[in-house]
Amino acid sequence: MISSAIAPSTDGQALRDSIDGAATMFNTLNDLVGVFKLLSDETRLRILYFLTRRPELHVRALCDLLEQSQPAVSHHLALLRAARLVSLRREGKHNFYSILPDRIDWLRRGMTVLLPEGARRAADQRMDPQSA
Repeated sequence: MISSAIAPSTDGQALRDSIDGAATMFNTLNDLVGVFKLLSDETRLRILYFLTRRPELHVRALCDLLEQSQPAVSHHLALLRAARLVSLRREGKHNFYSILPDRIDWLRRGMTVLLPEGARRAADQRMDPQSA
């Protein structure tokens, strides 16, 4: 007789769910790595900081705040857009950028994955007090 500890699982769905969960976590971690690499640049962090202080900013205003050229700032903004951290609104020839709160929330939630279980629950409760 085969011990239940080493017997093949008759619940294939549980195994598939476990594998799907691991794949999702792996994708989340890969996404986080990409975003953290992107945010390792001081200029991009400063752009996000300035965008958290106002609903939106024109590219020229960001250039002035950062004391950088328009092509340099536009390059950083394009990378932030590709990571879905900022959005673009065009008005004629002018580009206005704003932060995407849902993606920033995703980033904050993703950071909690790195915490031990007790600290993760506490962080989740601080981010969403109604979940407690």
